Amino acid sequence: MRELSGQAARTRDPVLSPVDRVSEMLFGLFMALTFVGAVSVAEPGGVQVRTLFIAALGCNLAWGLVDAVMYLVRTITTRGRAHSLMRAVRSAPDADGGCRIIEGALSKTVAGLVSRAEIEAIRGRILALPQAPPRPELDRDDALAALAIFLIVVVATFPVVLPFLFLDNVVLAKIVSRGVALAMLFIGGLALGRYAGYGSWKAGLVMVGLGAGLVAAINALGG
Repeated sequence: MRELSGQAARTRDPVLSPVDRVSEMLFGLFMALTFVGAVSVAEPGGVQVRTLFIAALGCNLAWGLVDAVMYLVRTITTRGRAHSLMRAVRSAPDADGGCRIIEGALSKTVAGLVSRAEIEAIRGRILALPQAPPRPELDRDDALAALAIFLIVVVATFPVVLPFLFLDNVVLAKIVSRGVALAMLFIGGLALGRYAGYGSWKAGLVMVGLGAGLVAAINALGG
């Protein structure tokens, strides 16, 4: 029995997909890079720079919270849409009407891969349910996923912010901070490229290019 429960734990899906994890990390990094660009508004000196980045970290805490809440909103909305779709299929007047509802819900890519017989099979499985599916609700895994998003967004800013807390030379701190951020962007691009099946090195370089472009834009705007 214990062995079966251990196997179930190992096969359980993660609360966030690799794309979600990397995307949230990159989101936090891009936000942190904009904070680094704001350093020029502070005069050299430990107190002002530290105060600026404590405020920036507080801003990222807020955005991490917003992103986590919006994940929950997006999740319950998506499930509500699926629930409405199933109810619409069950209440369709005929088989053609039910199939059209299912076809309309498919993306163009998926619709091109699914035959009419397969769509009819999906409709049949929906109709075979003993009763209408219950209204969707958020569960413990959703809360864990939202917490993970919050932590990823916040933690991703620390490598970019910490140089300003430990280095008195603001110019050197900006160089170190941006170098660390670009390295993390490259790692994130590698992970996304490998997951998507593209060239991982190419994806990493593209992500670095995006980060470098953002840094250039920040400098042009006075960062």
